[in-house]
Amino acid sequence: MLEVKLIQARDLTNKDIIGKSDPYANNDLNPIWNEHYEFIIEDATTQHLVVRIYDDEGVQASEFIGCAQVLLSELEPGKVKDVWLNLVKDLEIQRDSKYRGQVHLELLYCPFGMENSFTNPFSSDFSMTSLERVLKNGANGTDDIENEKAVTHKKREIIIRGVLSVTVISAEDLPIVDLMGKADPYVVLTMKKSELKNKTRVVNDSLNPVWNQTFDFVVEDGLHDMLILEVWDHDTFGKDYMGRCILTLTRVILEGEYKDCLPLEGAKSGKLNINLKWMPQPIFRDS
Repeated sequence: MLEVKLIQARDLTNKDIIGKSDPYANNDLNPIWNEHYEFIIEDATTQHLVVRIYDDEGVQASEFIGCAQVLLSELEPGKVKDVWLNLVKDLEIQRDSKYRGQVHLELLYCPFGMENSFTNPFSSDFSMTSLERVLKNGANGTDDIENEKAVTHKKREIIIRGVLSVTVISAEDLPIVDLMGKADPYVVLTMKKSELKNKTRVVNDSLNPVWNQTFDFVVEDGLHDMLILEVWDHDTFGKDYMGRCILTLTRVILEGEYKDCLPLEGAKSGKLNINLKWMPQPIFRDS
């Protein structure tokens, strides 16, 4: 089984006269999808995953923007892989050097019946997706899952519920977006699915601000939610956008806590230093 989370794309090639594309994500050259798919794999040594992005033209035929592929043989079984892939016009033509944007994926390949598979905590009457198994049990289970294909009459869906604690530590080398060459930056934190928001205080006159502020979010569905961190420059007459970071919760759910330095997307420079911590409260529902 191959689990695919289509997270986002960035810098997509503009195909429209009006100046924006509609890559099945509402008129955006940097769309966020955060959608989850499952594929049954017959032969990981020869098969590959292909992602093709199109510009939705409404009543007209959708226009092709670009594509990318992942060889399944390059995936380590049982390990979540986070990748940014460059889009190309044709997978067979290597001479195409034009930059068409990138697509962001999380991938997890779980062979049926592999020796070091993931323990299914339920009876054979229930099944879980491979990623749900990893999140529930970690990657050190010993039971195989070869009966997984036979389970069709009932499925239990695991809901990864918990509290996400986000510490916005600091930023480095923020881009200058003000004519005066200064910045009064702050960070807006948003949980995409629940639309919960918080924001840091404003740090005056700094391109290397330090906040050290912590915010807690109750997350009802960690597997399908994501955290968006947007950096803004506060102005007397408004605000200027400086860049953003987008994170799924997969890593923090697997590791429990981690610290990272993230480059700002959509900015010429800038990094954001954060610490994430996950406090699980798992619940189950039948479906």
